[in-house]
Amino acid sequence: MIQFIYYVFFIFTLVYGTYFLISGFFAFKNMHKPIIKKHKPKNKFAILVASRNEEAVIGELVESLLEQDYPKDLYEVIVIPNNCTDNTEKVAKKAGATIMKCTVPVKSKGEVLKFAFEKLSKRKDIDAYIVFDADNIVKKDYLTHMNSALCDGYRVAQCFRDSKNASDNWLSGSYSIFYWVQNFFFNKARMQMGGSSSINGTGFMIKKDVIDEFGFNTVTLTEDVEFTAQCAINNIKIVFVEDAVTYDEQPVNFNVSWKQRKRWSAGILQCLKVYHKKLFQAYKKNGNIASFDMLLVFMAPVMQILSFILTIVLTLFRIFHIELYDIMSYLYASGVVFFLVLYLGNVLMNIYVTTYNKKKPEDIISGIFLFSFFILSWIPINIVCMVKKYNKWEEIRHTRKVKINELASDKE
Repeated sequence: MIQFIYYVFFIFTLVYGTYFLISGFFAFKNMHKPIIKKHKPKNKFAILVASRNEEAVIGELVESLLEQDYPKDLYEVIVIPNNCTDNTEKVAKKAGATIMKCTVPVKSKGEVLKFAFEKLSKRKDIDAYIVFDADNIVKKDYLTHMNSALCDGYRVAQCFRDSKNASDNWLSGSYSIFYWVQNFFFNKARMQMGGSSSINGTGFMIKKDVIDEFGFNTVTLTEDVEFTAQCAINNIKIVFVEDAVTYDEQPVNFNVSWKQRKRWSAGILQCLKVYHKKLFQAYKKNGNIASFDMLLVFMAPVMQILSFILTIVLTLFRIFHIELYDIMSYLYASGVVFFLVLYLGNVLMNIYVTTYNKKKPEDIISGIFLFSFFILSWIPINIVCMVKKYNKWEEIRHTRKVKINELASDKE
């Protein structure tokens, strides 16, 4: 009986992993063919930045936005300070941003955005909203590419998310690789397989009529992936605009990383609970691959824990000489060789995405070799979020000041 249960869960995890492996390879299909056509400036954007105690970095973001090679009368930078105890508002205003006073109690970024969208809903001159985090800096042709996506008929778009400080230490390097892998093997791959990208926290665009029609009603700690699920359910395709680039600050302290990723995992588990039925029903009704895709994404914390448990069970079976005639048993028998092959495969993938993004592997060598441990460190985080309810939005302080022209590896 125990063996049977093991087989069921093993096959389930094998199929789950194989789906993401195969879908990821679609990134290589027509990989250099542009998805978006070039268009002349046309659309007006309201750029929204929800900010909490970001005086150290908000000025650089506003400056990079005001230096866009896009007509100045076709966009406005709006900073929404909330729960601040520093000079965020003063710094943002001095840099040239419009300040929107947050006049209602808010606890999360999602609530701030909802307030801003409602505040701007009656304006007829806005074609689309763009959302950034305060620690970002933005490549100067970002708006040009987002305008083209809008002109091509897309209503929601996600940019290429890059790093300001990839080479600081192994942790910031691992974070950077995580986003580069997500950009290439998820977002780019989904475009090539005819699916939909996902919203990745910052640098995303939403056409105003989407908000007017559906609102922005997020209830979890991860408003980005929750909104992605809502788009999938409502059959709204999210395009990945690879040439629109934003850079953000990655954690260099493991305690900060733990706090951030705990919020991510808790939010994704909340999304699984709230949206699993709706996503499955949308897939059954319309055959919408994006709904099925997001359902599997929301299962990721559970699947990682399940894989960990299966590994422990398999180890116990080996210790007590319980026979299991499956591929994992044969691979496990070779022990070190099996895990070494997995590890080296991961290192090669890390080197590939690093060089694809025109970065030097030697600059983030610790991240390349320790990325596997970064991913494994998610297991205890996921376990904590599974057994203990967590619904608090905790502030992450940013301090890294960088000008856009200092990033020599700017994607060209």
